[in-house]
Amino acid sequence: MMTKTLEADNRTATTHFILLGFPTRPAFQLLLFSVFLATYLLTLLENLLIIIAIRSDGQLHKPMYFFLSHLSFLEMWYVTVISPRMLVDFLSHDKSISFNGCMTQLYFFVTFVCTEYILLAVMAFDRYVAICNPLRYPVIMNNQLCGTMAGGCWFCGLVTAMIKMLFIARLHYCGTPNINHYFCDISPLLNVSCEDSSQAELVDFFLALMVIAVPLCVVVTSYVTILTTILKIPSSQGRQKAFSTCASHLTVVSLFYSTTLFTYARPKLMYAYNSNKMVSVLYTVVVPLLNPIIYCLRNREVKASLKKTILCHGIGPRGDETVSS
Repeated sequence: MMTKTLEADNRTATTHFILLGFPTRPAFQLLLFSVFLATYLLTLLENLLIIIAIRSDGQLHKPMYFFLSHLSFLEMWYVTVISPRMLVDFLSHDKSISFNGCMTQLYFFVTFVCTEYILLAVMAFDRYVAICNPLRYPVIMNNQLCGTMAGGCWFCGLVTAMIKMLFIARLHYCGTPNINHYFCDISPLLNVSCEDSSQAELVDFFLALMVIAVPLCVVVTSYVTILTTILKIPSSQGRQKAFSTCASHLTVVSLFYSTTLFTYARPKLMYAYNSNKMVSVLYTVVVPLLNPIIYCLRNREVKASLKKTILCHGIGPRGDETVSS
């Protein structure tokens, strides 16, 4: 394996990292490749179908599904940042990744994670307005506000990632460090830095606190208020109908927050252990696969629209294939 080094500040700066990934026997590597490839392709297909269904069905042109389409679009890119590189490593003996490639992967990964935290909070606020202020819902959640909120989610994600990268990318990584992970994440990179990374850790902690804690407070406050409002509904049928409109989102929020908090709320030294890689698989592979399924199973409108989309974009009335626009 060839690595090049550059001289910077009288120290040897790295131009490559080694991603250790999942060190197993070749036969098991092939099995993992097959499983993760199928998972990746299925995740892309699920989210693409949801986006097509929402865009093509006028009944789903509502704020709730507008944000859901953004979530599906986000998760398509979210898994694409991680999975293709991981799949290549399963089949290759060369586990090296360039410094620029590593930082690019980290930047987009942090962008999508931060954006998803905020987007899930916005979706919780949408459910709060729909259930607690149903008469004013069309006025409050108008197209302009929805567009602004969605754009704000992406903007905050991009800016947060950029600030973090300003501190992480300028650290010195001597030689060709081995990263005990299958992608470039913040804590594994801080662990292999050969200089004091306390400033970068402090910035990362502060921004993580803002991006995780603030949206989490919005989610918790929204659902506490929603639950209080639902319990005041006199009929059990009315309570069930009201809760069903936010059950899928609450499930998605619980999955994403529980898996990511388990990782990012722990000390960086815990990344020395292989168990963290298994937890990371949950929120980088499993959760994006499950989210579309959850929305399909728990939401009748999405389920009905998906059936209609598959039928309409698959086989026409005469049995001929039709081309979707």
